[in-house]
Amino acid sequence: MPPVTKLLAVCVLALGLYGCGVNNIPTFEEQAKADWAQVQNQYKRRADLIPNLVETVKGYAAQERETLEAVVKARAAATQATLPPELLTDPAAFQKFQQAQGQLGGALSRLLVTVERYPDLKSNQNYLKLQDQLEGTENRIAVARRDYIEAVRKYNTELVTLPGRLWAMIMYSDKKQMQTFTAEPEAANVPQVKFN
Repeated sequence: MPPVTKLLAVCVLALGLYGCGVNNIPTFEEQAKADWAQVQNQYKRRADLIPNLVETVKGYAAQERETLEAVVKARAAATQATLPPELLTDPAAFQKFQQAQGQLGGALSRLLVTVERYPDLKSNQNYLKLQDQLEGTENRIAVARRDYIEAVRKYNTELVTLPGRLWAMIMYSDKKQMQTFTAEPEAANVPQVKFN
């Protein structure tokens, strides 16, 4: 067979493999991992803001010691949780991570509600900047989680639909479906609005 024919055959084979989806599983997996790294990045940003927020509030609201300690404790639990390599494919480990982050978010919410009792603190420029940064970070967390959820949806769908399912059986038998975020049980509760 002439060299030009061999080259043409290799090109046709490569295009055929490219078009049949053989690379979809690793491509989608890497995208999900990249989006997961962004989620972790935003959680770290939030955790880094908390000590400054606590110190600012502490000067004004010393009697709110219990709330401040709850925030510090929740931050410690969320940042010290070791993330095993199989976190994204292990439902129990993922749930534990999600609970730790949920507890931190809840503690921060209680802190911000507590601050409403202190008008001087609410007008403090340092506090206002920190509150804005924290609000922006919470928005970034929501966007990063949304992007991760979409990437995991594509990856998991590829593992269970054709032709991805065939490629998973043949070449990627070690690949498992990834976990995604679920709504906290409290999110189903409708807030009560009462006017005095």
